[in-house]
Amino acid sequence: MRSKDRIVPFMLNLAEIWKEKCPDWRFGQLMINVLGSFDRDPFFIEEDEILDRFKKYFNIEVNDEPR
Repeated sequence: MRSKDRIVPFMLNLAEIWKEKCPDWRFGQLMINVLGSFDRDPFFIEEDEILDRFKKYFNIEVNDEPR
């Protein structure tokens, strides 16, 4: 079983990206726009891969990473 401790850091990172890059999008828009063009089913992707996908989509560099 995956650790529950992964959830809050993932959500905080996602919230920061959402807030900084596209705060006017609804959650569904955010997910479809970013993950809709992904070549993998988002239901089976680990959280770190999803965050990587968001960073690539919004051109976030390592030194520009959300806290």
